[in-house]
Amino acid sequence: MVSLNPFSRYKKYLSFTLALFFGFSCAESTKKTVYYNANGYTIESDTLRSFSTLVVDGERVFAVGGEELAEEFQATPSVTAIDLEGKTLLPGIIDAHGHVMGLGFQELQINLAGMTSLQGTLQALKEYAEANPELEWIIGRGWNQTLWEENRFPTAADLDQVIPDKPVWLSRVDGHAGWANSKAMQLAQVSSDTPDPDGGKIIRDTRGRPTGVFIDAAEGYVQRVVPESTREEQALALDAALSLLSSYGVTSVHDAGVGVETWELYKQFAEQGKLRTRIYGMISGAGAVFDQLSNEGPINSLYDDRLALRSVKLYSDGALGSRGAALIEDYHDDPGNKGLLFVGQEEMNAMAEKVVAKGYQANIHAIGDAANRQVIDALGYAQELHSREDQRNRIEHAQIVALEDIGRFKELDLIASMQPTHATSDKNMAEDRVGSQRIKGAYAWQSFLAQGTIVASGSDFPVESANPFLGIYASITRKDIQGNPLNGWYPEEAMDRVQTLKSFTIDAAYAGFQEGVLGSLEPGKWADFIIVDQDIVTAPDSMLWQTKVLETWVAGKKVFDRSTE
Repeated sequence: MVSLNPFSRYKKYLSFTLALFFGFSCAESTKKTVYYNANGYTIESDTLRSFSTLVVDGERVFAVGGEELAEEFQATPSVTAIDLEGKTLLPGIIDAHGHVMGLGFQELQINLAGMTSLQGTLQALKEYAEANPELEWIIGRGWNQTLWEENRFPTAADLDQVIPDKPVWLSRVDGHAGWANSKAMQLAQVSSDTPDPDGGKIIRDTRGRPTGVFIDAAEGYVQRVVPESTREEQALALDAALSLLSSYGVTSVHDAGVGVETWELYKQFAEQGKLRTRIYGMISGAGAVFDQLSNEGPINSLYDDRLALRSVKLYSDGALGSRGAALIEDYHDDPGNKGLLFVGQEEMNAMAEKVVAKGYQANIHAIGDAANRQVIDALGYAQELHSREDQRNRIEHAQIVALEDIGRFKELDLIASMQPTHATSDKNMAEDRVGSQRIKGAYAWQSFLAQGTIVASGSDFPVESANPFLGIYASITRKDIQGNPLNGWYPEEAMDRVQTLKSFTIDAAYAGFQEGVLGSLEPGKWADFIIVDQDIVTAPDSMLWQTKVLETWVAGKKVFDRSTE
C-alpha cells in the first residue's frame, strides 16, 4: 500500500526507539543472562549446531549448550534467566548487499514497488500529490514496467496526465532508470538535442524526442536538478531504515555505496548510540569520494564493530529489467542491443587496481555476462599487481555469468555476493532477455557453491524487500511466494537450508572480514541474535517466507520487540 504521508511510517518507530536507546552509550554491565528452553541454531565449523541454552556476558556470547548449561547458570543468583518457551533463536541476519539510505528514503517518499499496472501507478501518484501539496517535487521509487499489464516503458506524457504542474522524478525499482514528467525535463533542459552520455541512454520516440525514461548515466541529467535532501531528512531516513531492518532481524548490513556526508551521519548515529544495525560500508566509487574517505586507509572497525569502511563499490553495467545489463551477445528480445558497459576495460582495470593498491576490498556490480567478464579480468589484473593474501574481492550480483567464466571465480578467490530474491523477481523476464542457453549461467548459486566459491546473500534493498526471510525462501525453493513455478525455477541451482543460513550469516560475515566477531553464536563473538516465530530448519518450504521476527538483539541489547509494536 502506498503511504500518502511521507513521514507516516517513520512516526510509529519514534517512541520505541527513544525508550530503547536512551542512555545506550553508558557503560555496559557484564552481568550474565541465560536464555534457556530455546530452539537454537548456529553455524559452527561449517555445520549446523542446535542448542537449547545461550549465555550472554554483557554484550558478547559466553557459551551455548544444553540443559546442563542452563541449570549451571540458573543456580547463580547474579544471573538473569529468560525462558524462551521453545521459540527459535538464530544468529542475527547479515544482509551482504543493501542500500541503507535508499531504503530510508523509500520509507519517507512514495513507494511504487509491486504495482501491477501503469494506471494503478498513476492513480497512486495522483493521490500522493494531492495529499502532500506542500511538496515542491514528487520523488519516489519502485516502478517496474515488467510487472504492469501494459508491459512497456512509461512516458512523461503519462505522468503529465496526473501531475502536470510540478516536477516528478521516479527511480525504477533497480535504481538503474528514472522516469520524469515534462516539468522535470524542462527544468533539466533536456531536449532532442541532448546526447546520450557514456554508459547511459535516453529513451526516445521515433522522432528522436525524449519520452521521459532515462537509463543509467542518463539519469544524471534530471538528478542534477532534483533538490538535495537536508541533514534532517537524511537523519529521518537513516532512523527509518534502521528501524525497519531491526524489525526484519537484520543485525548487520553491507551498505553498497557510501558517500562523505552519509559516512559522517553514520558516525554521528554510532557516537550517539543510535546505530542499532551494524554497517559495513562500501565507499562509493574510486574517484573524489574515495580519495577523501581513504585518506587514512581502510577502517576495519569503529564503535565496537558497529561501523567499518574497508571496501569500495564500483559499477560495470546496469540492470537486466531495463536492458542496461551488458551482454556479450545481443539481447534475445531486443536484437541489436547488447546493453551498456559503463567504462572500457582499461578504465575498469585502473579503478580496480587503485582500490586494491590502497588495501581496500573491491566490490564491483556486474549483472550481464559481458560485465562479469570485464570485472573478472579487472580483478585478475589488480590482484596480479598486488598479490597480498586474503583480499576477498567480490562481484556484486554475479547475475548472468558465461558458463566458462564461473570457474574463474574460484581461480581468483572471488566472492559471489548474490541476492536470492532477484532470481524469483526476474524469472518472468530473465529468459526472455538472455535466451535458453545463457540462462544456464544465471543466478547460479549452487554452481558457485559446488566449486567452493563463497556465496554471500543479501537483498539489494530497496530494489527488493529488506525482509531476509523472502530471500531465505527464494534460495531454498526458487519459487515466488505464490509457489510458482511448481518445481522451482531451475531448481538445480537452489541452496539447501544449511547453505542458505550460512550465506545469510557466517559467510556474509566472511565477505566483510568479520567472521571472527559476527555471523554465528560462538563464545567471544558479539551477542547478535534474533528470536522468530517458527523453526526455519524444519518448517515446510511454503511457510518460510512468512517467518516473523519476534525480537532482535544486538550486542546483548534488545533493539526490536514485536510485542511492543
